[in-house]
Amino acid sequence: MCGFAGFTGQTPDNASVIQNMMNKIIHRGPDSAGVYADERITLGFRRLSIIDLSDDGAQPIYNEDRSVAVVFNGEIYNYQELRRDLEALGHTFYTHTDTETLVHLYEEHGKKMLGFLRGMFAFAIYDKTKDELFAARDFFGVKPFYYTVRDKKDIVFASEIKAILEYPGFQREVNPAALENYMTFQYSVLPETFFKNVYKLQPGHYLTFKDGRVSVTRYFKVEFTPDEAMTEAEAEESIDRAVLDSIAAHKISDVEVGSFLSSGVDSSYVAACAGGARTFTVGFENEQYNEISYAKDLSKKIRIDNYSKTISADEYWAALPKVQYHMDEPLADPSAVPLYFLAQLAAHYVKVALSGEAADEFFGGYNIYQEPLDLARFRKIPLWLRKALASVAAALPFSFRGKSFLIRASKSIEARFIGNAYMFTPRERERLLRQPSSSLAPNELTKQYYDEAAGYDEITKMQYVDIHMWLVGDILLKADKMSMAHSLEVRVPFVDKRVFECAAKVPTRLRVAKTGTKLSFRRAALRHIPLFTANKKKLGFPVPIRVWLREEKYYHKVHDAFTGKTAQAFFYTEGLLKLLSDHKKGRADNSRKIWTVYMFLVWHEAYFG
Repeated sequence: MCGFAGFTGQTPDNASVIQNMMNKIIHRGPDSAGVYADERITLGFRRLSIIDLSDDGAQPIYNEDRSVAVVFNGEIYNYQELRRDLEALGHTFYTHTDTETLVHLYEEHGKKMLGFLRGMFAFAIYDKTKDELFAARDFFGVKPFYYTVRDKKDIVFASEIKAILEYPGFQREVNPAALENYMTFQYSVLPETFFKNVYKLQPGHYLTFKDGRVSVTRYFKVEFTPDEAMTEAEAEESIDRAVLDSIAAHKISDVEVGSFLSSGVDSSYVAACAGGARTFTVGFENEQYNEISYAKDLSKKIRIDNYSKTISADEYWAALPKVQYHMDEPLADPSAVPLYFLAQLAAHYVKVALSGEAADEFFGGYNIYQEPLDLARFRKIPLWLRKALASVAAALPFSFRGKSFLIRASKSIEARFIGNAYMFTPRERERLLRQPSSSLAPNELTKQYYDEAAGYDEITKMQYVDIHMWLVGDILLKADKMSMAHSLEVRVPFVDKRVFECAAKVPTRLRVAKTGTKLSFRRAALRHIPLFTANKKKLGFPVPIRVWLREEKYYHKVHDAFTGKTAQAFFYTEGLLKLLSDHKKGRADNSRKIWTVYMFLVWHEAYFG
């Protein structure tokens, strides 16, 4: 796991510019650095040594005549197999790294090389003969890639936005459209980031830059292909086989590999199958939000040492500026902070840790995926009557049990589901924002994915939307940024092409039912972990922000931010203060809405303060 930066063209001092850019991401690769520079391009690299620990593995890495250079962040898990094939075709290798396979694959197959890869990656290849930059991001978006075009002639790119900000003359400016949509989704959802004119390459896409022009092409598309004849036993067997194969591939390393472990089935499945010497867990002082005892019990059963940390409220709040700085863009997911401490803990002992992200999106694990089944009987009522009942319910000024149910049951899946988080409605955010950008409505942003998933059932449509938005914009992003903040490589065995191919074949009835979620996945996990753990209800990463925001100390901390100059510049602060006051007095649980605004303010202070 590493970090890279680069730019085409000339600056007053290319050497110092690339050094400044690399210094900003030194946390991604503290072990060594490397630079390639010619009259057309400058490439910089920071290395975290995982495979081929010798200096020979330092990047950039080249082909035989140095006409092709690559900088690469990630891991290619089938690189040994690819290397054998490439050597048989006459290619000569000078390192034992997975990185070098990219150079020779490019020589052999050009942009079609992407179809041969299994792994997590973001890379940039410079072809000196063509004077062309070719960059790509992995299938599901585990690794980040950011870029901007300067003066319509040069590209600047990096693993993190903070490196791009070091480029001479770059003007930092908040993108109002990004803020507006973040208010609803709780993460940055647009291709253009929170920094105006800085873009992120989307998962499953590649980029070429030649003659001052960027061209972006999609090379991978998620497709569910359920085998309706599949039995429970066949689903269980295929899942376990795919998971074990992926974990074995993800354990390839020249350093020790540990595992993150919570009380849930996903991380438990990975830890039990991976073996190893250590698991890592964090929790909070409030017992309701502490999974450490569960993790220690399982670690004893699978005979692995567990290392844990209890996070205090003060520690959590003190870490917020660092967390938002490392995120590059504001993220209002409260679980990013315990993940920051979990990576910090693990980094004291190992350089690589396995984690359980994406099992929910691939195999149907979120509780919300049961909603179409819960609504099915009620939706047999004529649509006009359901809409009438919903209108009456929405008009009532008070809440009652079933109000949300009536409202949601009157809407199509496309109208009611935009992902796992829905913070502010368009109307709510317009009332709060001083300068609403007239950005697209949430459902207009999800429309592309609903159109692509038109032939699927409602549950699979929800998974499809989450894979393309929630998984990449929240789950995988925080896993990468929080681990790299501590120079730790996190590998995610469920985010694997072959694991997804397996998940795509599992019929919906074996994924989600009224009785539970991730049905076949849990049965497969039962082969390796106790029944209680395999069947444990989805919790996420529980964080007591609802409780803290009613305590004087933290209430006043947020109150001060909500009345500060930055808040006044972006928001109508009386609306923010009402959210905060109503929450403190117990009139409503506004904790997630408050947190969404507060995290933006913390982020803004880190980058514009």
